[in-house]
Amino acid sequence: MEDYNFAEIEAKWQKYWQERGTFHTTRLDGKPKYYCLVMFPYPSGELHVGHGRNYILGDALMRWKRKMGYNVMFPIGWDAFGLPAENAALEHNTSPWEWTQHNIQRMREQINAWGVGFDWEREVATSDPDYYRWTQLIFLWMYEKGLAYRRKASVNWCPRCSTVLANEQVIGGQCERCDSDVELKRLEQWFFRITDYAEELLRDAEVLEGWPERVRTMQANWIGRSEGVDIFFHLDDGSKIPCFTTRQDTIFGATYAVISPDHPEIEAIVRGTPEEAAALEFVKKYAGTTSQRGLEDTEKEGVFTGRYLVNPVNQERIPLWIANYVVGEYGTGAIMAVPAHDQRDFEFAKKYDLPIRLVISPDGKMKDAGSLEAAHEGPGIMVNSGDFDGTDNEEGKARVADYMEEKAIGERCVRYKLRDWLISRQRYWGTPIPIIYCDKCGTVPVPEADLPVLLPELEEWKPTGESPLKTLGSFVETTCPACGQPARRETDTMDTFVDSTWYYLRYLDPADETRPWEPGEADYWVPVDMYIGGIEHAILHLLYSRFVARVFSDLGYLATREPFSNLFTQGMICKDGFKMSKSKGNAIPADDLIERFGTDTVRLYTLFVGPPEKDVEWIDRSVEGCSRFLSRLWRAVEVVSHFADGAVPGAGSLTEDELGLLRKSHWAIKKVREDIEKKFHFNTATSAVMELVNEMYRFLPDGPGDDLPESTGKVLRFAAEAAVQMIYAMTPHICEEMWQKLGHSTALIETPFPEHDEALLKTDSVNVVVQVNGKLRGSISVPAGAGRDAAEAAARQDESIAKWLEGKTLRKTVYVKDKLINFVVS
Repeated sequence: MEDYNFAEIEAKWQKYWQERGTFHTTRLDGKPKYYCLVMFPYPSGELHVGHGRNYILGDALMRWKRKMGYNVMFPIGWDAFGLPAENAALEHNTSPWEWTQHNIQRMREQINAWGVGFDWEREVATSDPDYYRWTQLIFLWMYEKGLAYRRKASVNWCPRCSTVLANEQVIGGQCERCDSDVELKRLEQWFFRITDYAEELLRDAEVLEGWPERVRTMQANWIGRSEGVDIFFHLDDGSKIPCFTTRQDTIFGATYAVISPDHPEIEAIVRGTPEEAAALEFVKKYAGTTSQRGLEDTEKEGVFTGRYLVNPVNQERIPLWIANYVVGEYGTGAIMAVPAHDQRDFEFAKKYDLPIRLVISPDGKMKDAGSLEAAHEGPGIMVNSGDFDGTDNEEGKARVADYMEEKAIGERCVRYKLRDWLISRQRYWGTPIPIIYCDKCGTVPVPEADLPVLLPELEEWKPTGESPLKTLGSFVETTCPACGQPARRETDTMDTFVDSTWYYLRYLDPADETRPWEPGEADYWVPVDMYIGGIEHAILHLLYSRFVARVFSDLGYLATREPFSNLFTQGMICKDGFKMSKSKGNAIPADDLIERFGTDTVRLYTLFVGPPEKDVEWIDRSVEGCSRFLSRLWRAVEVVSHFADGAVPGAGSLTEDELGLLRKSHWAIKKVREDIEKKFHFNTATSAVMELVNEMYRFLPDGPGDDLPESTGKVLRFAAEAAVQMIYAMTPHICEEMWQKLGHSTALIETPFPEHDEALLKTDSVNVVVQVNGKLRGSISVPAGAGRDAAEAAARQDESIAKWLEGKTLRKTVYVKDKLINFVVS
């Protein structure tokens, strides 16, 4: 028998696919389309088996959908700009361009070695001028629509990366990339007005049925919609300071008010007060340090302004404080403090000995806050609240809001935690922002005809806190396109997430030199049918992409507002309990495993290791088990390929054993189809094929020359062909070779998946497991659909079970039809 030479087989079929352009797809209007997309990678260098899960899962799905009759597009590209490439280039003393190109070439080789069938004719890289030319055009679209603007703002600054970070890139006060503590700076920065779409992004996320609930919840929480009231408090001089609250029912319990150190009117508020110096010193210390995320653990600090506000519902004067737990960018930057019913206010009031007044009584009887050990934030009855006493506080929210609007002392409003997207970066390796500054004309967009604004080569680009492009006079110095006078270019580059908001559209025709994408192609392919990637992008890339797609739609350039119909977030592959990574020293190089076991074995184990949506532990010895299975399947096909081809005889002419193998084949066909189609559970689908192969080995002769009844040979051949078809998406190289050995001339990827025969799965009898007190004691054969009494009687008559019931008192019988009986005895 011929040995399974995986190296030779895999090289053969990879060459076959490449030479024939097997995976290049074009529009086929008479065929259902399927746009399968994996999140494109950073070109970081060597890949390990943890990286492979994303690509192999996408490839298996692509091959499966093609066999199911879909016209599948499966493209690939490179998220090539940004900090990872720039920092690595600095570390290796090379240019980002050279570093990126080297890594792309290396990763392309590795991905091909995995047998991943990407459509390489659609390949893009965000660092290519032919790509970022269109990213710059998209910026200009935003600018013309009023969605791109520049302002001075307190921004998150990473001292190690020497660049600004968006709020979404700060995790627990640290840079998401290097874990450095983030500082705050005030800089002129460019923003995208994503907040204009906050309500729609939130509303539509609720109906993204093809997205994981967890991701939708993460986006909803990040957008952070709050319904409440802006209450109009006034200073002693009559100037108005609105305070936003969602708890207007507690207005009578406001014993002080607090403003953020970032409040725009803070200097005017404290001017001339005895506390002015202390207040301004506090502002200097804390301005820009408050964040809308993670305030719960902040040590509460504050200082009195020397000023008072008037509570509009009872005319009570309450002191106005500045505190570090009030977020300047959320609401109005000012809050009414109700320490009896907000834990942060409670802690602050205790620290600074401020009054605490109960206005929401848990039972309607308690009316004093003296016994409170923590704020009562739950429901209750309004007390100490004037005409609203005795009102349920939920009803009170509406009544108080009505009263405030009637008296013009407040108005209902909706606020969001979501902030506008900060896109400026003071780094070199990114898309230049296409803006020119002219002393005469002001801010001038670069004309579309002058795009791209090329990123120049630099000999020195180490981070200094300012854009390295500022040092290159030939780049900075230019001519105003409006008046022709000398002018200056913007030297910040764009956040790399701008590049990735639209790359799925550039795949449609990456060679188009006249526009970012062709509308007809977009109408056919978009939205993406399945997007596969990590959940870590839930509130970064995915939210930004949804926002930008809506802008395209509003401009008339895209028919859909949601770019991705379905989202699948794969789990991580771990080793020794940790996510696989080079920095942790637990990464397993893919090349070594492929050389030892072959690509198909690595692919099979990657898909077999566990449900794809779960984190799983990589176990080296289990890879060998997948290798042994493929060798067993190879041997079975080798033997069966010598049997005569032909239709399987009718069920009536088969022996009971032959019929059992035929039924097992059809059972496996049905299960594999259901497991992959509904849940992408290639792991359980593989288990079904393994069961079938084990069943085949009960019938296999020792060699191809041994005699078998013709009917047995035909059933075995059917089972073998079904097994090869079913495992193909997971292990395509060996399956194409085995398919050829079985005498087929058409490539397996072009062969429709087999249909199961439901009639063969309906049996006259079933095997029912029998337990006594939950312990397995045997099994019985009963007519399919047998009732409890019949099944119980059959079990009692079985000698191997009856002995466990003898002398016992039956307490209960649990019966699951066609599956299980459990006798509970004492």
